Amino acid sequence: IRSKRETTRAEREARKPGSTLPMRSPDVTKAPVMKSEQLLKLDDHDFTMRPGFGGPAIPVGVDVQLESLATISEVDMDFTMTLYLRHYWKDERLSFPSNTNQSMTFDGRLVKKIWVPDIFFVHSKRSFIHDTTTENVMLRVHPDGKVLYSLRVTVTAMCNMDLSPFPLDTQTCSLEIESYAYTDDDLMLYWKRGNKSLQTDEKISLSQFLIREFHTTTKLAFYSSTGWYNRLYINFTLRRHIFFFLLQTYFPATLMVMLSWVSFWIDRNCITTVLTMSTIITGVNASMPRVSYIKAVDIYLWVSFVFVFLSVIEYAAVNYLSTLQERKERMQSNRLPCTCGMTHPGQMMMSNSYSDMDMMTTGNYGMSELNGDKQEQFLVHLVLDNEQGAQRPAVSSSSSLSIDTHAIDKYSRVIFPGAYTLFNIIYWSIYSQ
Repeated sequence: IRSKRETTRAEREARKPGSTLPMRSPDVTKAPVMKSEQLLKLDDHDFTMRPGFGGPAIPVGVDVQLESLATISEVDMDFTMTLYLRHYWKDERLSFPSNTNQSMTFDGRLVKKIWVPDIFFVHSKRSFIHDTTTENVMLRVHPDGKVLYSLRVTVTAMCNMDLSPFPLDTQTCSLEIESYAYTDDDLMLYWKRGNKSLQTDEKISLSQFLIREFHTTTKLAFYSSTGWYNRLYINFTLRRHIFFFLLQTYFPATLMVMLSWVSFWIDRNCITTVLTMSTIITGVNASMPRVSYIKAVDIYLWVSFVFVFLSVIEYAAVNYLSTLQERKERMQSNRLPCTCGMTHPGQMMMSNSYSDMDMMTTGNYGMSELNGDKQEQFLVHLVLDNEQGAQRPAVSSSSSLSIDTHAIDKYSRVIFPGAYTLFNIIYWSIYSQ
């Protein structure tokens, strides 16, 4: 009784004008007020029906705050994002008297007792509402019946990608929001603040993509059996980072092509470069979906493979032609007569096998100018001309058909690098736009 008297006395002193004692704010939870269900008159209305049933469509505004954009999968052709999805509408059945015009905030337990828009994500594969530590749902009701319904959702949705210019591609993905049961005659879904209805965090980034822009759109979707529905779109454009693929694919492929050109200068086997190009092509395709069209990286790798393959073919052709020429020269050297026993080459010049005209022709060269090996080579050619005169047309015809293998390498050193450089110029000018 004494403590109550002291408390009452302190409250009276606090109410006096000019008093320095702080006044305690009343705890409304301990006051004998009505329950929230009674205040909102939940038992007096049928909340299985939408607000204003039978009248015009109820407008439901939506805005989204994007928390994270987790993964973009080319193999599954989908993306995963976490967002705060907020709905705004007015339900006069939830209006309540208030002297302060303050709203009341509730958690997910009251959501199950009132009407809320039946929003779902079109083309979604998986989605869930976060429930740590409690269900991440908030309901805010104003005295005039305006309602804010917010929830934190993670959704994985489809993204149809065109990988033909991969990895120099730009992809546009969309998250589509729609009412499942209510057509546009019952529910009008719209972005509450237009294009500003989508808020993003500047720290959102992806390892393989550069996020270029986010924007919102609204369209009507038609289903033959149920009718027209309002559909909201969250569109975002992604530009793939090329530096990773330059290091892992383009630079190794270019180096392998350039390594195959070494065979134009030195004799070596280029089969290792062919195997390396095959490994690069297999590694790139292993991480990509099995699409039925040609990607940009496929064009680059296969053209590089063709250049390496042609270098091997050139090397094999030059090797084969060089072997034929060496064999022919070896056969001709085996036919040459031995002149090692000739002490006086001049005697050979006076042989009866030569006519006077030959003597007149050969005598003008002067034997004093032909010393040592030169005289011997000269005499060998004379003997071959005399003994194999019948075979002279065949020899001349075969020599005219001989191919200079060094000229093939010389032209290849210019044609292969020039053609590959031209291909790179055309390729990058087309796909880097």
